[in-house]
Amino acid sequence: MSSRFDIIHKDTAGRIGRLTTPHGVVETPTVMPVINPNIQTIKPSEMRDFGAQILITNSYIIYRKDELREKALKDGLHSLLDFDGPIMTDSGSFQLSVYGEVEVTNEQIIDFQQKIGSDIGVPLDIPTPPDVSFERASEELDITIERLQAARKLVTGDMLLAGPVQGSSYMQLREKCARTLSETGFDVYPFGAVVPLMESYRYADLVDVIAASKKGLDPTAPVHLFGAGHPMMFSLAVALGCDLFDSAAYALYAKDRRYITSRGTYHVDDLKYLPCSCPICLKHSPEELKKAYNSTELLARHNLYVTFEEIRIIKQAIWEGNLLELVEQRCRSHPRMLEALKQMYTHSEWLEKLDPASKSTFFYCGPESAKRPEVLRFANQLERFTIRGSALIRPAPIKLDSGYDNVLIFKPPFGAYPQELGEIYPLNAEVPRTPDQESLERAYINTIKLAELNPEAEFTYLLVERFRHPMVDKLESLTNVQVIVGHNP
Repeated sequence: MSSRFDIIHKDTAGRIGRLTTPHGVVETPTVMPVINPNIQTIKPSEMRDFGAQILITNSYIIYRKDELREKALKDGLHSLLDFDGPIMTDSGSFQLSVYGEVEVTNEQIIDFQQKIGSDIGVPLDIPTPPDVSFERASEELDITIERLQAARKLVTGDMLLAGPVQGSSYMQLREKCARTLSETGFDVYPFGAVVPLMESYRYADLVDVIAASKKGLDPTAPVHLFGAGHPMMFSLAVALGCDLFDSAAYALYAKDRRYITSRGTYHVDDLKYLPCSCPICLKHSPEELKKAYNSTELLARHNLYVTFEEIRIIKQAIWEGNLLELVEQRCRSHPRMLEALKQMYTHSEWLEKLDPASKSTFFYCGPESAKRPEVLRFANQLERFTIRGSALIRPAPIKLDSGYDNVLIFKPPFGAYPQELGEIYPLNAEVPRTPDQESLERAYINTIKLAELNPEAEFTYLLVERFRHPMVDKLESLTNVQVIVGHNP
């Protein structure tokens, strides 16, 4: 069986999709709670109550324990976990990354995953960590690709097969791997060995890994970001095109008495108030949560509620077309996330090709917004504007239109555009009345380009105090532009 991934709505590289599996359809983006077959903080049968549509567990752990293996082979994986929805199984690659070896071959683990009825199986790839030598990364990638291509031939039933994209921290290897796997044809494409980047808060490097991998894939292929379990970074990853996440964080953090929010993590012993309205937080005071005999379970439940709440917020943002506004808000929760936001916009040229041309209102959220794909698209389309005769460039509120053949509105970060386009996205943008320097710089770059593209037109730019910027001198140096000073509207 081959997967069917239907994209039903898009924003930036993010999308709402439907992935068909042998045990049902999964709407993405979503999180797969990680289930340890030996230790179940929350029973798999309860996971739907939190919003989980699909789970992920480790087939190698099941394979290695006689009792679990026999029950899974006899009754099936879904009976073993008491969950009737889709289940993805990892192969033991995580254990390989931790211990350096596993007692199973690629062929054996693929065969086992098929026999126990996994919905999405994973071959035994090599998760090469970041910052190793290029030689090691390249050699291990060749082994991974060889194993994945062999696994593709071994899957004969309904199980979907994942093709993990590896390549360490070398972007050329990530893109090469993605292209090779895309040519082979897999059903889901996990991006592997990224947990070390997240654990060390190297979110900007994570952005590059995701972007490089995505550039090598068919843009319609479903993507899984392995080990990305904290909701703080979900919106960023979704905006870059990730569809599936897996989270053991809900349980691991709870074990360490950590309380997850979409803005970061608290230690429960430091909480004076519970900043959440989930059923756990409504029924317990901070002191009760700290002292409860089952505090680990209660914290795990809270962490899951928050995790899936963030997924629903992201889906609504995609639906409304304001995902990037959500990303910019979330990325201001931590300096390293802000670095990641800035890094994401270095890929705006790629994002612009995937971003819908028409969405809801553009909201300017800060200096980074000046580098959004919509602003780049506007700059690339300036050559479409043909200006003849006299043209007045003015701020929107000023009504000084008589005596000119053309009237253009100056609005940072876009620059000058014909006033007739003012209600069309993204020029209907909501922007600060007093723009920041980054916004002004981008607006003047675009306005200078527009004037240079129309040398026969005579432009008059009405400068107001709040739009002063060093680039005004460059605009005024153009022979076809006159700058006059007006009052602040």
